Amino acid sequence: MADMTRRPGRHFLQIPGPTNVPDRVLRAIDNPTIDHRGPEFAALAKECLEGIKEVFQTAHPVIIFPSSGTGAWEAALVNTLNPGDRVLAFETGQFAVLWAKLAGNLGLKVDMVPGDWRHGIRPAAAAAKLSEDKGREIKAVMAVHNETSTGITSDIEGLRAAMDGVDHPALLMVDAVSSLATTTYRHDEWGVDVTVAGSQKGLMLPPGLGFNAVGPKALEAAKTSTFPKGYWRWDDMLALNPNGFFPFTPATNLLYGLREALAMLGEEGLRNVYDRHSRLAEATRRAVLGWGLEIWAANPEEYSVSTTAVLLPEGVNEAAFRALVLDKFNMSLGAGLGKVAGKVFRIGHLGDFNDLMLAGTLAGVEMGLQLAGIQHRKGGICAALDYLTETRKQ
Repeated sequence: MADMTRRPGRHFLQIPGPTNVPDRVLRAIDNPTIDHRGPEFAALAKECLEGIKEVFQTAHPVIIFPSSGTGAWEAALVNTLNPGDRVLAFETGQFAVLWAKLAGNLGLKVDMVPGDWRHGIRPAAAAAKLSEDKGREIKAVMAVHNETSTGITSDIEGLRAAMDGVDHPALLMVDAVSSLATTTYRHDEWGVDVTVAGSQKGLMLPPGLGFNAVGPKALEAAKTSTFPKGYWRWDDMLALNPNGFFPFTPATNLLYGLREALAMLGEEGLRNVYDRHSRLAEATRRAVLGWGLEIWAANPEEYSVSTTAVLLPEGVNEAAFRALVLDKFNMSLGAGLGKVAGKVFRIGHLGDFNDLMLAGTLAGVEMGLQLAGIQHRKGGICAALDYLTETRKQ
């Protein structure tokens, strides 16, 4: 017999993505599907393709695929590189590792700079590796801006400066999946050649749209790329996008949602969006430290505004703790991934998120710690609430 138990209230989705989809975006997606070869769709597509440039801070094309962020990773690689090319990557967490694995599966030779998953990319280490490349065989540098698995944000501006400092011609490719529309990101100013992003985090949409923001150097590299590609081909997209069309069936209703999400970001103002994320992230960290637990990221300057990874005491399994919180409070927390599986849980604080939503999230975590019998100090949530209240006064 089916379980008919109803769970009142809304589910608390506090993973680092997909994030909560605001009602305005849900209502927009609910619009009737239209002819993707007609004038109404062309107007919608052009509005989205132009509006998304502001979020990336670019004057150059942004290509939108019906895909996950993983698809956007692949598109970035196969449009600019050739089989057998060398690429430089950095082991900052699970998603950096997965992107490197995808590159290897495509036949690229990956030089991985090892890391402890507690620190971001070290620009000096990148400069050292690139200086050793006398033959300029490294064709691309792959960097994850915000590593969701560890709660660490790397210095992309510093990485570009390091590349320029050794006069290396490699392309700079950046995964901004969980940093776009949560923290400052400047595709053009930072000299990024391809930025990869997805719809399901700061953009407040369901999964299903992948983005490539493409700079002039990457467009030039695409002219000599010999990777086989069909679906991911930039040329076909760039030929039709200026008129508001796609070479295949686009995700029409997700584009309705994207238009609404861009309007919401514009109404709040990107600077305010970034400040809100920073404030809520700091409140979360104050709660964690108030409980006497450890923030996984070792360098405060690299703390993520999107997610906080929390190290549980030795012998405590994060999966069991998350299962208890889900069962008792109908709240999903982020799992530990890869090397940190079983050790850390993650609190997502990004997207359509405010003070009271965070207060509920932290209350659920604190009650969960108590129910699970995990050693901690009570009152972490009070430290967060005090901070939120003080900053509201300002």
